[in-house]
Amino acid sequence: MYNEEDFLQLSGIQHFAFCRRQWALAYIELQWQENVRTVEGKLLHENAHDASIKEKRGDLIVVRAMPVHSREIGISGECDVVEFHRSENGIPISGREGKYTVIPVEYKRGKPKTSDIDALQVAAQALCLEEMLCCDIPYGYIYYEEIRHREKIEFTEVLRRKVKDMFAEMHKYYGQRYTPKVKWSKSCNACSLKDICLPVLNKDVSVKKYIDSRMKEEPH
Repeated sequence: MYNEEDFLQLSGIQHFAFCRRQWALAYIELQWQENVRTVEGKLLHENAHDASIKEKRGDLIVVRAMPVHSREIGISGECDVVEFHRSENGIPISGREGKYTVIPVEYKRGKPKTSDIDALQVAAQALCLEEMLCCDIPYGYIYYEEIRHREKIEFTEVLRRKVKDMFAEMHKYYGQRYTPKVKWSKSCNACSLKDICLPVLNKDVSVKKYIDSRMKEEPH
């Protein structure tokens, strides 16, 4: 069990899965830069996290910006949306009649990815909710703004184990204040930390060659 002061940010798992160095630069070295993708994502999440919006439609209760944590994994954060569906197979909710099943919903600006990078984040939210509410959550959803559609995410044992193992690795790096070396890929071009990370300098390219190439790119 982790103490509260040792909690990591839940949302960091997506950055860590994308690039361990990016996560370390942002969460250990506290370096960050915005780009179009991060600004659009922030605007989308601000709308999803508007806690002033309360929804109750029949047997459905929608809670926005719900704070969650897990002492077992050592994380805390917020869920974009948590849906409580009235069901005899659910759990009691304080101040409400009946029982409810719990479904986390994460909002993303783009479209579904071929990797499990988004699924890891919503699965981490589910693990927190299970610990806090003493319930089982078999699945959740990711809403993709680009396609305006929900994708159902099954919380398999493989996905759950990957989330726990990844956060254990993050705790290790954070405790050591360790920033991994870059592993260059085409994804580096879209990273908001590209100008801080300078991945091309870690591709066996000399500083002179890098500066020369950038000078050629400058307009005369």
